[in-house]
Amino acid sequence: MSSSTEHSFQPASFAFSEENLVKVKALIAKHPDGRQRSAVIPLLDLAQRQEGWVSLAAMDHLAEMLGLAPIEVYEVATFYSMFQLKPVGRYHLQVCTNLPCMLRGSADIVETCEAELGVGLGETTADGLFTLSEVECLGACVNAPVIWIGDDYYEDLDVESTKELVRALKRGETPKPGSQTGRSGSAPAGGPTTLATVGTGRSTSGGDA
Repeated sequence: MSSSTEHSFQPASFAFSEENLVKVKALIAKHPDGRQRSAVIPLLDLAQRQEGWVSLAAMDHLAEMLGLAPIEVYEVATFYSMFQLKPVGRYHLQVCTNLPCMLRGSADIVETCEAELGVGLGETTADGLFTLSEVECLGACVNAPVIWIGDDYYEDLDVESTKELVRALKRGETPKPGSQTGRSGSAPAGGPTTLATVGTGRSTSGGDA
């Protein structure tokens, strides 16, 4: 495994909680006999949700459960950037810096996060609560710039809304995900330019509608 995935702390063992073990069995049961390896991605996700990251012990445990060689699980975990191979904070702020976000000010978003948290990209705060990371394309380009935290996207960010987002998390609050400017979905930032009003029109069969 590459040096970027290594970490000095690795637990000696891993086991799913009783609650998650029920989910594991259900996930594996979705696949036909002989195809259980297809459950490796959802099981890695479940392990990460339980521990906050994916350890070597967890990957080895999954390999044994699915009848795979450990390297086969390592290959999946190291390929997908959504899997964290070292501990991260309770709040993992993943800032998209791909082209659309960059054009919409993601550099300012990164700088704001660094200033508010006192850490740089790839670092975790001393209290272990926040980790700041840079990611490539979160797929929400029309609502750029975007930060991914947990299962939520925070979109249409600027410096001030980013400050408020971080400060709310520090207060233990759960900010409302989605657009931070209040626009609906991916509607134009300046509001609708067509079909802005609904008129009565005329019936195509003749006569007034």
